[in-house]
Amino acid sequence: MSSFFGAEKVRLTLVENDERGNILAEQQEGKPEKEEGGEVEVLRAELESIKSELRRAKESSESSLTKMRYLIADFDNYRKQMEKQLASKAESIKAELLLKFLNIRDDYIRALSMAKQSKSDEEVVIEGLEGILKNIDSLLTSEGVREIEAIGTPFDPNVHDAIAYSERNDLAENTVTAEIRKGYMLNDRVLRPSLVEISKIVKNSVNDTKEMDIQGGG
Repeated sequence: MSSFFGAEKVRLTLVENDERGNILAEQQEGKPEKEEGGEVEVLRAELESIKSELRRAKESSESSLTKMRYLIADFDNYRKQMEKQLASKAESIKAELLLKFLNIRDDYIRALSMAKQSKSDEEVVIEGLEGILKNIDSLLTSEGVREIEAIGTPFDPNVHDAIAYSERNDLAENTVTAEIRKGYMLNDRVLRPSLVEISKIVKNSVNDTKEMDIQGGG
């Protein structure tokens, strides 16, 4: 009997050891799978982090690009404004110079007129003066200077400066009847307004008419 129980004990021990071996084997087999799954999760987390960083970098670069575009647009507007101001400044300087030149031209015309009225036999002098005047006018024209129309045109306060009135019933009111001093345009800008005389229609009242009739009958 003792030998039977001893053999049974040995058998149970072997079975128990075998079961323990199987359990250990299963544990060993599952361990690499768990470790592999953990590494995948870590890699996945790192990938998501990299994607998030790339997304933030892209948003930052787009924001910087937008700011750069605005800066370029602002600079272009500033450049155009400066070019416009410089062009206007140059035009103003040119206008001041040509205005002084026109005053000289006025004096020249007066001298030429006096020479013609004196009926001098020195026609060569007059022809020389007329030639110089022609050159002056050619220079002014090449610089964009042109005369303002005046006599016979309606008064325009933008280009005319009325300094005298003439009572005229044969013309529409505010018609330019005489030009005291010529006016000039520099391209589309008034270089110097024309000094003019304009018409005024005389309107007699009924009382004035009756009074004139009475005086005529007396």
